[in-house]
Amino acid sequence: MKNIGNIISASLRHPKPEGATFSYGTAGFRMQADFLDSVVYRVGLSAALRSRKLNGQTVGVMITASHNPAPDNGIKLVDPQGGMLEKSWETYVTSLANAETDEELQKEIEKIVKVTKIDMQGGMNVIYARDTRPSGEVLAQTLKDALDAIGATSTDHGVKTTPQLHYLVRALNTVGTVSPYGEPTESGYYQKLSIAFRKLLKEKPRGSTVYVDCANGVGGPKLRELKKYLGEECLDLVITQDDCGADFVKTFQKPPPGTKLTPLQRHASLDGDADRIIYYYAGQDGSFRLLDGDKIAGLAAMFFQDLVKSAGIDLKIGIVQTAYANGNSTNYLTKTLKLPVTCVATGVKHLHHAAQRYDIGIYFEANGHGTVLFSPTALALLETHEASSPAQHSALESLRGLSNLINQTVGDALSDLLLVEAILASKGWGPSEWDSAYTDLPNRLFKKVVKDQSLFVTTDAERKLVKPEGLQEKIDELVAKYSDGRAFVRASGTEDLVRIYAEAKTRSEADDLGMRIMALVS
Repeated sequence: MKNIGNIISASLRHPKPEGATFSYGTAGFRMQADFLDSVVYRVGLSAALRSRKLNGQTVGVMITASHNPAPDNGIKLVDPQGGMLEKSWETYVTSLANAETDEELQKEIEKIVKVTKIDMQGGMNVIYARDTRPSGEVLAQTLKDALDAIGATSTDHGVKTTPQLHYLVRALNTVGTVSPYGEPTESGYYQKLSIAFRKLLKEKPRGSTVYVDCANGVGGPKLRELKKYLGEECLDLVITQDDCGADFVKTFQKPPPGTKLTPLQRHASLDGDADRIIYYYAGQDGSFRLLDGDKIAGLAAMFFQDLVKSAGIDLKIGIVQTAYANGNSTNYLTKTLKLPVTCVATGVKHLHHAAQRYDIGIYFEANGHGTVLFSPTALALLETHEASSPAQHSALESLRGLSNLINQTVGDALSDLLLVEAILASKGWGPSEWDSAYTDLPNRLFKKVVKDQSLFVTTDAERKLVKPEGLQEKIDELVAKYSDGRAFVRASGTEDLVRIYAEAKTRSEADDLGMRIMALVS
């Protein structure tokens, strides 16, 4: 490999911490930023090799730690169609990250080139971006060191939301094709979303003000920019920057500290890199009401089902959930809407893959991370189907507009915000009408720090523990004592702890069940 000397020379400036072990997980690599330097360098090499394997298509790299504390950071790769890195390549990325010496690093690079049959005679194209964490700029320079050393053509897109980076990757790789995804610029992203939103609204009156907390992250400045493209007459947004975000609201089921809820006023919270969103409001009695990813999935499923029926076309709609989905949300989707629901392991890559099996695949994690996918067959049918009535024409136009409004590369808080607002405007609904579709079973999510999370091994889409042996039987015995009881324990994919989910008929029972399982884990 002609650039191996440059690669090893540059690697000397980014040594691997002795004895450290890294693993590419659901969120890529994520840890304290101080330990990421060598990892980021090797990810840069991986991105370039992945691009070369795909004949020079553009691969993306995102530097972010989402909702993690500010001292943390992370890095993950984006494949040419804007999706997560192909699973088989996670092994190669991990092996490069764990090479103990520069000699081993060279051997791993040569092994990857040989095993994957990469023809190194050609270009390598990589783009990258970061969120607003203080460590991002330094890590971006480390990434550039790797890309320069291996001889890749690279572009630094600066501060972006994670979904914007995914959008840019797909847009760049579809320039000049029959179906370009969009203009490959940040302004192209805003234009695509705002034009689609305006078409969907048509002459519908603007809804009430939406208060959006951007978690003191990159979503704040980017939503303000999108707001300029939408215009005040289109959507009334009040943007705030709180330190809590979607994860806080979902976990503790209360608004960010200092946020006062006026009855029936819509509020939403993003996470740090703006790839998930949670809605919430106060009822007439002042009670806190959560509209999480399950509620968004239910709203979208109902709306798409109505539109497909009105359009007179045959498209299979399906929903993908994880074990965290509320039991009553699954009942609503399967028994009321009579739509198929698939349960998969936690992690967007699992949901995204399963959603691709449907003509219109809707996936949302309960934490608010999700999107809607249109299959190539569905998109072709929407373009060619001829309406036989004004009602069919209107439904078809709405479906076409939604396919442009939704960021189909990954869950996107800004896109999902507009999706929810477009549906509510179309139905003439406020949050209470949306919320009335079904009532969530009370639930609690607990976190427990453990010495070794790898001891907790699951099966059945993470709903059952295989190890530690005997623990699942004890959990089952506890769950059986509660009305509508359900619970599971799984190791976190992003933090050194296990997560415990408990659900029951009443809030006190859900709390009690969760605390008892916490004691079992201890």
